[in-house]
Amino acid sequence: MNNNLNVASCASQNDKIQAWLEEGNSITSWDAIMMWGVTRLASRIHDLRERGLDIEVHRKIVPSGASVAVYSLRK
Repeated sequence: MNNNLNVASCASQNDKIQAWLEEGNSITSWDAIMMWGVTRLASRIHDLRERGLDIEVHRKIVPSGASVAVYSLRK
């Protein structure tokens, strides 16, 4: 895989997620997959934290009993 293409793809994903969070929304891995095909949300969140975003994480229990991470900007 071309590393330059991969870096550009991550940057684009980061921009989309950042804009979403800055609009006041929260996001889960499932949301990221369904909206943009992002399969490594935790990695993108790490990138955004390195950009200086103050992102918090909460755990949510879904109907199946699984615990999922919900990310949002700290208010």
